[in-house]
Amino acid sequence: MLSFNHLVVLFVIALIIFGPQKLPELARMLGKATAEFRKMTNDFRYALEDEVRELDRQNRIREQEAAMAATRAAQPPTPELPALPAPENTVPHGIPNTVVTAPIEPLPEASAPPHADSSVPQAPSHEAVSVANEKSPDDNPAV
Repeated sequence: MLSFNHLVVLFVIALIIFGPQKLPELARMLGKATAEFRKMTNDFRYALEDEVRELDRQNRIREQEAAMAATRAAQPPTPELPALPAPENTVPHGIPNTVVTAPIEPLPEASAPPHADSSVPQAPSHEAVSVANEKSPDDNPAV
């Protein structure tokens, strides 16, 4: 770096060589050239920093993908269960298929209808019949 004494000597030499009329014009040209040089260096530096940032971002993405692939490979595969068919007489739309079981109690002989055939066997009381849980009409959002 030039010291103050060096700058004074250069200014005096430039004054002698170019004269007092051309010196302001030369200083203006030198200032414009310096400003243009700074602008170009700043543009180059910003472009270089943008490229480095983009490369870093791509490297981070690759590392994340590699880490995710490694964790997927380390995890044991989960066996997929076959889809069970929906029971008959059920309502679709994501309603859980809950089954309520209740024991069947035989009707007393006295309350049986007169046309009932006595040859038809009745289910024993210990067997259970499954009844599908249906959604009440009050829960229907479309109504």
